[in-house]
Amino acid sequence: MGDIVFELYPDKAPQSVENFLQYVREHQYEGTVFHRVIDGFMIQGGGFTADLREKSTRAPIPLEAANGLRNERGTLAMARTSNPHSATAQFFINVRDNEALNAKGAADGYAVFGRVIAGMDVVDSIRTVPTASRSPYHNVPVTPVVINTATLEK
Repeated sequence: MGDIVFELYPDKAPQSVENFLQYVREHQYEGTVFHRVIDGFMIQGGGFTADLREKSTRAPIPLEAANGLRNERGTLAMARTSNPHSATAQFFINVRDNEALNAKGAADGYAVFGRVIAGMDVVDSIRTVPTASRSPYHNVPVTPVVINTATLEK
């Protein structure tokens, strides 16, 4: 649907940034999809192929949510399970300010580690695609939104 460019914050979330960059260097994200799209909340990707097969990942990283960065519109954050230290490859982009996702203590919240600096119009296009349930997943785009490439720029 277009290009999205991120600025990353290694000074605030060094482990999250290095984790994300390692997956980029390994081409992990190529061919994955935005598998969870909720308009008015966020778009999540980086972990599944278009047929919803989960890609293997490295070990989880520690939570870095208490870093002073907030889950605001356009920010990039690590997705995780209910275990605070379970983030691996999946990430999400906030499509609005999501105060409820901010850290209130050392073991909660979602770690913001970057921000969209170009392509927010692409994010806004993705957030409005038609979605459906594909058991056991919900909010899955009817037509897969594929990440073709992820590259590093200096």
